[in-house]
Amino acid sequence: MDKSKSNIKKYAYLLKVLIDRDIRNQYAGSFLGALWTVLNPLLNMIVMAIVFINIFGNNSISLDYPVYVLAGNIIFNMFRSGSEGALTSVVDQRDLLSKTKVPLYIIPMSRVGSSIVTFLFSYVALIIVMIIRIPAGVSFHLSMLMVIVLLPALILFTLGFAFFLSSFFVSFRDIKHFYSVILTLWMYLTPLFYSLDALNLSSTLMKILQINPMYNFVLYFRETLMGIGTDWSTLGICYLWGIVLFGIGYLIFELRKNKLLLEA
Repeated sequence: MDKSKSNIKKYAYLLKVLIDRDIRNQYAGSFLGALWTVLNPLLNMIVMAIVFINIFGNNSISLDYPVYVLAGNIIFNMFRSGSEGALTSVVDQRDLLSKTKVPLYIIPMSRVGSSIVTFLFSYVALIIVMIIRIPAGVSFHLSMLMVIVLLPALILFTLGFAFFLSSFFVSFRDIKHFYSVILTLWMYLTPLFYSLDALNLSSTLMKILQINPMYNFVLYFRETLMGIGTDWSTLGICYLWGIVLFGIGYLIFELRKNKLLLEA
């Protein structure tokens, strides 16, 4: 039992070290450093709001448009940065794996951990925007605390992709380029800067687009900002996606573990 506790503490510390290093590496040589974790979502929100506000800003969107755009972006970007960063993680850390005996799963987990830290800073950016937009009718609600309930589902979902992608990248390096294209398509299929209701789609096509897992994560997060009572069905869908993808991703990662160590 004592040895088990010791290992947990050791691996938790290693995970923290890897996350810290990932975050520092992201902004190495930058004058503003980690401040970019707040500036990036703010600047992206400003650009998208300027470009799309006249097209979608007043059309079937019940949330203040800049807040609407930023809320969608920080949820999607947590998934994007976590899964995309984890994709090459095993190969990037092959020197560490060859020199030390650590559980292989910690490597992709560290990249997802970095994306969680970035999300928390981005949430600060969201609060700043909401304060600025108070004159435009933005208000704060206790339901915003429900992001704590949503976050584990999003982490599980991202980890599932992280395990899956990192396990195959070792053998198939072209996955990196294909996944970049898939993420771009996925981003446009997710209502980050538009509302599905504004597109006047058929009910069939609407249902197809609503199957998109990220649609449900973004929808629930925005509902917490609007003060809407907990939508248990949407939250349940988020957890279903998270648990299923995590299970599949981790199983594949474990099955390919020995091959990863040889090919990395």
